[in-house]
Amino acid sequence: MKKTVLFDLDGTLTDSGEGIINCATLALRHFGLPIPPYEDMRTFVGPPLHDSFVRFGVPADQTDEAIRVYRSRYIPTGMFENTPYPGIRELLEKLQSEGYTLYVATSKPEEMSVTILNRFDLAKYFHRICGASIDSSRSTKDAVIAYLLESSGAKADMVMVGDTKYDILGAKAHDIPAIGVGWGYGKVEEMVEAGAVGIAGTMEELVELIHGM
Repeated sequence: MKKTVLFDLDGTLTDSGEGIINCATLALRHFGLPIPPYEDMRTFVGPPLHDSFVRFGVPADQTDEAIRVYRSRYIPTGMFENTPYPGIRELLEKLQSEGYTLYVATSKPEEMSVTILNRFDLAKYFHRICGASIDSSRSTKDAVIAYLLESSGAKADMVMVGDTKYDILGAKAHDIPAIGVGWGYGKVEEMVEAGAVGIAGTMEELVELIHGM
């Protein structure tokens, strides 16, 4: 049985779409770009911002400026347009009481991730919160997991939980099985195609899948 669990943050632990989409909209307007439909803007939740801005028309050599504009709203306001998913606190309490060691592995900058989880009183459940570097030199899920493994001394005998294909593929790069959750911002079919070992539609199903690893 795998007793260590890595959790993604956005779309897995908290519903952060409102703040992310509002800030991404501000950045796209800064460049005079059209604002896509809401369903398309939802794809900003999860991947590294550099990649998302390029997909929506920001020139690759100007993504740093897009991120600067994004963060000008995100840091004071956007990161708190966010709420934990119903039942997530109880899930973390249960796993912790059962002896699981819990980590966060997120493509969101680490300092912001710690601030958000402290705001919602969720940081206390995690042995460590690992995220991207503020300069984006460490931004992909693969790189964040590598950083977590190297800096924490954790072994790769663990399972990843996330809501997008990026979580599944990032874990797969380290031979870590990954469970997808259906309440976030990714597409179930993409997570399955990426190699998810299971998809949880509810907190109860997630507990069962973790227990079965």
